[in-house]
Amino acid sequence: MDHVLAYDVGTSGTKAALITPDGRVQATAFEPYPTTYPRPLWAEQDPDDWWRAIAATTRSLLQAAGVGPEQVAGIAFTTQMVNLIPLDAAGLPLRPCISWLDGRAGVEARGIMRRFGGERIFASIVGAAITGKDVLPKMLWLKKHETEVYRRAATLVDVGGYLLLRTTGRRVVEYSVASVTGLLHLKRKTWDESMMRLFGLDRAKFPDLVRSTENVGGLTPAAAVDLGLRAGTPVFGGAGDGMSAPVGAGAVGEGDGHLTLGTSGFVGLITGRKVTGKRGIVTLQSADLDRFLLIAEMETAAACLRWAVENLYQMPSGSEGYQAMDREVAASTPGAGNLLFTPWMYGERAPVADERLRASFVNLGTNHTRGDMARAIYEGVAFNFRWLLELLEQMFGFRPDPLRVIGGGARSAPWVQILADITGRTLEVMPWPQEASAVGAGLLAAVGLGVHPSIASLRNLLQPERVVVPTPSAFEWYRPAYATYQALYSALRPIHHRMNGSEEE
Repeated sequence: MDHVLAYDVGTSGTKAALITPDGRVQATAFEPYPTTYPRPLWAEQDPDDWWRAIAATTRSLLQAAGVGPEQVAGIAFTTQMVNLIPLDAAGLPLRPCISWLDGRAGVEARGIMRRFGGERIFASIVGAAITGKDVLPKMLWLKKHETEVYRRAATLVDVGGYLLLRTTGRRVVEYSVASVTGLLHLKRKTWDESMMRLFGLDRAKFPDLVRSTENVGGLTPAAAVDLGLRAGTPVFGGAGDGMSAPVGAGAVGEGDGHLTLGTSGFVGLITGRKVTGKRGIVTLQSADLDRFLLIAEMETAAACLRWAVENLYQMPSGSEGYQAMDREVAASTPGAGNLLFTPWMYGERAPVADERLRASFVNLGTNHTRGDMARAIYEGVAFNFRWLLELLEQMFGFRPDPLRVIGGGARSAPWVQILADITGRTLEVMPWPQEASAVGAGLLAAVGLGVHPSIASLRNLLQPERVVVPTPSAFEWYRPAYATYQALYSALRPIHHRMNGSEEE
C-alpha cells in the first residue's frame, strides 16, 4: 500500500512525516514559525503560519523522498492543544490563535472554580485546578474582553479543527481534542450542553465531533493546490499530540503506559476505566473512543535540559550541545554531589498543580561542577517522574512496567538510564522517538484506510529499539534524595508565591 502523510503541528514549527502503513518513518521535513507575546501572559500564533509550514514541508518531503502525490493514500494531523481560534462564517480566523502557553485568563479560571466552591473543591471534582492557560477560561475571556469577536464567531476551534476545516471544508473537532476543553461529556461522548449553559456559551459555536480514524473528507481542490497533493486525498480525524503519542509508542492496550521526554513531560496510561483525576492527573479521551487516557503532565522536562545547554554550556540547543552535556553528566557521580534541582521552570501541573512555582538549585556549593549541575537537572526531572508514577499507583492502582519512552529526550542515553534508576522501571525506547506523535497520526490514518482493524490492534506492531533496565539497588539508593526532593515543594511554595504573585492580586 502507499504511504500516509502525517503532520505534527507543534508550538515551534510543523514536522511532516512520510510513514508506511506499519509505522516506519521514511522521511521527515520541518518548518519553523514564531510565537508572539504582545502583552504579559499573552502568547499567540498566526494560523496562516501553520498552513504555510504544512505546504512547505509537504513539497519538500515529497521531493526529498521521491514520492509522487498519487502515492499518498491519506493524511492526518496531530496538533498542539489547549488553544483557541474563533472563526467567522467563511472559516477565517477573527484574531490570532490564543496559544496553550497563554495565561491571560487567570481571573476567569478563578471565577470558574469559585462557582464550584473554590480551588480545592474544584480540584477534588476534576482532578486539578484550572488556570488561565486552560481552554474554558480562554473562551470566557474572549466573550468578556473581545465581545464583538465572540459574537461574530460562527465556530470556536483549536489547531486541529482549523486544519480539518481548511483541508476538507468541514467544521469538526476530533473527540480527544474536544476533551481538553472540559466541555465534552466523557461517558456519553457528546458536548456537555449543561456546562455550556452554565457558563453562557453558545452551543451553535461548537462543531460536530469526529473520531480519530474517521475519514473527515477529501482534500479540497484549493487545499490540494497549496499542498501539491491530489484533490480528494482522504483526510482523517487525527488527534491531539498527547493522544497520538501513545499510538505512536504502541502503548494502546489496557494499562499500557508511556513516558514522553519532550519540552514538557508526560506519563500517560491507557485504560477503559473512567477514573476521577487527582493531584493534577486528569482523565481525557484517548484516540481510541473505547478507552481513556489518564495523563500526568509536568510543564518542563527537556525544556530544562535546553536551558542548561544554552545557559550553562553556552551552546546552541542542537545535538552537539546535548552530547557535550551528556558526557559531563555521565562523568558526574549519582546524586550530583548532594545537589538537587526542582524542574518547575514554568510552574507545574502535576504532581502539584501550581503555576507560580519556579525551578531551583538546592544545596549548591563551591565543590559542585557544571557537570554536577547538569546531572542534578537530569535527576530532578526523573524525581518528578517518579512522583507521578507513584501517584498513579497509590491513587489509581496502576503500575505500568515497562514504560515505552518517546520524545527528543529519549536520545540521551545517560538521561534514560537515570530515569530507569530513579523510577525503578524498565524503559523501552521506541524508534523515531521525536516522531512518535506523527507516527501515531499516520497509524490512525492507516486504521481509517482499513489497513489495520482497530487502534487496539496496533499494540504489537511497534517494537522498541533498545531496552534500559534499572541498575540494581539504584532505586533504594536514591530514596533519601527523593524524600528530600518531595519536601522541597512545601518548603519553597510560600517563597515562590510571594515572588510570583499574579497581577490581579
